[in-house]
Amino acid sequence: MTREEKLNVIQDLTAQLGDSSTIYLADISGMNAETTSALRRACYKADIKLAVVKNTLLAKAMEASDKDFGELPTVLKGNTSLMFSETGNAPAKLIKTFRKKSNQPLLKGAYIAEAIYVGDDQLDALESIKSKEEMVGEIIGLLQSPAKNVISGLKSGGGKLAGILKTLSER
Repeated sequence: MTREEKLNVIQDLTAQLGDSSTIYLADISGMNAETTSALRRACYKADIKLAVVKNTLLAKAMEASDKDFGELPTVLKGNTSLMFSETGNAPAKLIKTFRKKSNQPLLKGAYIAEAIYVGDDQLDALESIKSKEEMVGEIIGLLQSPAKNVISGLKSGGGKLAGILKTLSER
């Protein structure tokens, strides 16, 4: 790879890192061609972009990026694949379900909305992260709950009051 090609790859990686708010670093070494192909298909179906990159080029792209990747450049050893997603927990769920068949891929680290997770032991925490749509739905539900209680209280109270007035008027 020539120096110009490396510079182009670094620029492309820097742009991708800057555009994405969810970045996972995974180790897919030891996977044969069949399981790697299955992983790529699963990523495509889940709307996750999977790319295998050279560690030195990725480290330089992280350095050139405006984002602070903290400890993530330290995990760039061995084979590294990048997973880009719009949803924070989608790659973690994909890795978790893919591991039911084999013990790969291993999570090296993740960058999600300025939060940094390092190590494979963080997979459960990453899987439990809620997506933007889930959070909005939860907030709307919480905001609607008190209003629903007040309305149902007024409706039931009005019915009771009308019943009491009717009973009193019949006497």
